[in-house]
Amino acid sequence: MILTSLNLYQYRLPLDVLLPVGKQRIDHRAGLVLQACASANVGDEYKQVEVEIAPLSGIDVDEQVFVGFSRETLAQVQTALTELLPQLGGQHIDTLLDYAEQSPYPSLAFGLSLLHAKLMGKLDAIRPQTATVPLIYHPSDAGKDLHDNKIAALGMHVHSVKVKVAQTSIEDELSLIYGILRTRPDLKLRLDANRGFTLEQAIEFAACLPLDTIEYIEEPCQNPQDNLEFYQAIGMPYALDESLNDPDYQFAMQNGLTALVIKPMLLGSIEKLANLIDTAQSYGVRCIISSSLESSLGISDLAHLAAILTPDEIPGLDTLSAFNQDLIVSSGKKHFLSLAQLEPVAQHAIDSTQQSDLGAAKREEN
Repeated sequence: MILTSLNLYQYRLPLDVLLPVGKQRIDHRAGLVLQACASANVGDEYKQVEVEIAPLSGIDVDEQVFVGFSRETLAQVQTALTELLPQLGGQHIDTLLDYAEQSPYPSLAFGLSLLHAKLMGKLDAIRPQTATVPLIYHPSDAGKDLHDNKIAALGMHVHSVKVKVAQTSIEDELSLIYGILRTRPDLKLRLDANRGFTLEQAIEFAACLPLDTIEYIEEPCQNPQDNLEFYQAIGMPYALDESLNDPDYQFAMQNGLTALVIKPMLLGSIEKLANLIDTAQSYGVRCIISSSLESSLGISDLAHLAAILTPDEIPGLDTLSAFNQDLIVSSGKKHFLSLAQLEPVAQHAIDSTQQSDLGAAKREEN
């Protein structure tokens, strides 16, 4: 299949409530949408798909730069894509994988590999993972009743929830956790500390918890080298998340390591994700696909990827409730933003002369 046109758009979606990025908070999500058309032969019926490319970087509500997530900025990715589109036009879609492997930007590498997968129809043949693990956290811009109502509304089909910790005081967070368990004592909890505790704080906090209700805690310690000592002291299994964002990260099995929380937008191409998952699972480590606060377009694609890459795990994709609008793919929200409503950034289409040349080359091959 040949890429016949590529169009780049930008979006900015407001949030109804603040979303956590570690200990920071955001009130909107910004990113890019890359649309591509491709056909088996020039002039034939074409396939059109869109992907979201949105590094988790930027400024929080306090005008502070995000710390610990995407290494690249949205502006860097936009510039790189604007320069790349003319090079992609008229190329075979496999060229997308070549550029994905060459890109220094994980979000761009993931987006290009995802674009290739969608053009190949790899996501069409699989039913998306519809179950998700609900996210519970202290909303700094809303009352306590918001998460109380969310917990009370959980269906009995929900068996696990993810709880953000190391956000406020240990006392408040213990109160939150025990409140969840009073309402739903059958639930298992996945805690996420985002490296928010010192080793001593992590041990103090975990010592106050009913360990049989905790599946694991993500990145418990500010210094990830302390995770093993934390496990030895408490016996609570832990998961890695931010550690995977290190460009030099290589999987290494450790005592107490039970899961990898994989955010594709932060890590790179689908091939890289698949290799990491295969390696981790060979050691019995669970792999859980998680969102980087993407829009409904990105979450839909992650649900399909989770069904392909981690079919036995429920992904962590419960972040759309904070969004005011859906983007291109409906999740059932009242407001919906179509491609035509987005701001164009760059576009490239092969002209009639290029089409003729490609057609002639194709006939010669045959």
